[in-house]
Amino acid sequence: MTTLLAATVATLVFCAPGYPGGAGDAQPFVDQFAGAAVKAAGWPAGSLAAIYDPTDEGSLAKLGTADAVLAFVPYPFFVEHGAQLHLSPLVQADVAGTGTQQKWTLVAKNGGVTGAAALGGYTILSVAGYAPEFVRRSALADWALPADVKIQSTGQILSALRRVAGGEHSVALLDQSQASALPSLPFASDLKTVMQSAPLPVALIVVVDSRVPATRAKALQAGLLKMGHGGEAADVLSQLRLQGFVMPQLPAK
Repeated sequence: MTTLLAATVATLVFCAPGYPGGAGDAQPFVDQFAGAAVKAAGWPAGSLAAIYDPTDEGSLAKLGTADAVLAFVPYPFFVEHGAQLHLSPLVQADVAGTGTQQKWTLVAKNGGVTGAAALGGYTILSVAGYAPEFVRRSALADWALPADVKIQSTGQILSALRRVAGGEHSVALLDQSQASALPSLPFASDLKTVMQSAPLPVALIVVVDSRVPATRAKALQAGLLKMGHGGEAADVLSQLRLQGFVMPQLPAK
């Protein structure tokens, strides 16, 4: 279905499940982003609002409302819910310190797990644990995980790594920034990397259920692609740890 952007204000939902931070803290920055995006796209001033949600359940509820026409989603969220919510990629985020793609790293206790079969009865702890389809089919696509592996969401990665290092039947699946911090941990020698994913997108801005008419979507896409090229818009992006956007570069299915 198509929802015309007319009298009512459309909403861009920033979905950030698994990552720490409250919605209130992020709200001023997503408000600024909505204003800058509208200006860059040539949409009417005030025609786009933004809202932030740090939970999977809350994000899904917000995207179920008719005024939620766009979403900023981590790639795990897109893999897990994209088909159900009819999410169509518009642009791909270029994240400061990471880029447009990242590898996910599986970390185990040193001397422990050597392959997928050894994970029987284990729990995979990850910020992406809310998206088991992503964990199994994208991040760990090269491993045939045992049927009894559990996948658990956690935003407390340091605590998760302590559990892994302490010998619990668990491993941690880390995003790129988390993995880059591993050598600095005082118990780093108790951990080892057992595999890495292929490069995967970090995050996307998507159209929800064709709720943005094609001409407006094209205008927004063009505007977003220009936003990282200096000026006021670049300053707005930096508040959200963004450098800009590129055309979607999704892995082949």
